[in-house]
Amino acid sequence: MNKTELIAEVAERAQLSKKDAEKAVTAMIDTIVENVAEGNEIRIVGFGTFERHERGERKGCNPQTKETITIPASKVPAFKAGKAFKDAVDK
Repeated sequence: MNKTELIAEVAERAQLSKKDAEKAVTAMIDTIVENVAEGNEIRIVGFGTFERHERGERKGCNPQTKETITIPASKVPAFKAGKAFKDAVDK
């Protein structure tokens, strides 16, 4: 399912116009992205938790030259599914 299909499904289930559903989905995604980028955790009970993890500096290998390189530290988004979500998928 892509974003357009998600918007159509939300519009149908919530009995909204596609335009209103698009605004709602986009606002939710933007809010999650902005807050996780700032280091805040978004916890949706029954669904899951969006958070930012710190990935430390590490050694890697350039596959073309086989040269050892240092991969700099970075911040990455992470999602951990909630129990209800895991149970629904496991059925």
